[in-house]
Amino acid sequence: MGFSSMLSDLFSTKDEAPGSIYDFTMNSLEGKPIDFSQYKNKTLLIVNTASKCGYTYQYEGLQKLHEQYGDKVAILGFPANNFLWQEPGSNEQIASFCQKNYGVTFQMFEKISVKGRDAHPLYKWLSQKSGEKPSWNFCKYVIDRNGDVAGFFGPKVDPLDKQIIEKINQ
Repeated sequence: MGFSSMLSDLFSTKDEAPGSIYDFTMNSLEGKPIDFSQYKNKTLLIVNTASKCGYTYQYEGLQKLHEQYGDKVAILGFPANNFLWQEPGSNEQIASFCQKNYGVTFQMFEKISVKGRDAHPLYKWLSQKSGEKPSWNFCKYVIDRNGDVAGFFGPKVDPLDKQIIEKINQ
């Protein structure tokens, strides 16, 4: 095996991810397994979050979106420490922070990696299906009712932006 093929294997982004978003089961912040098949026929907004980021205020918008459109969209938050170590807390600390500071009641999951070689398979799947990788905290993927990626929105796009609302209402 040549050096270039070893590098190719080492940095490959061709890792096989499940065929469907509904094939995933992941743990909530409390450690409870959540089977994504429960989200069939529902629009999803998947967001990588962090407690010590300049965009952390977006928890408020995500919660409002959950309260106003919860019948149409499930908000799924994934804490990640990939960007300048802005999510250093434990799962328990993250849960406490979200509840105390933003009254978060939408589904939050255990801290994962969202980029790089150790990216969680969910984020590998999202990146493969959308052609977009998280560039920072609070990147948003909209998954339509058929389980397909319907949109990607960077961290500067507010959760209540009309583009996101339009995707949810489609």
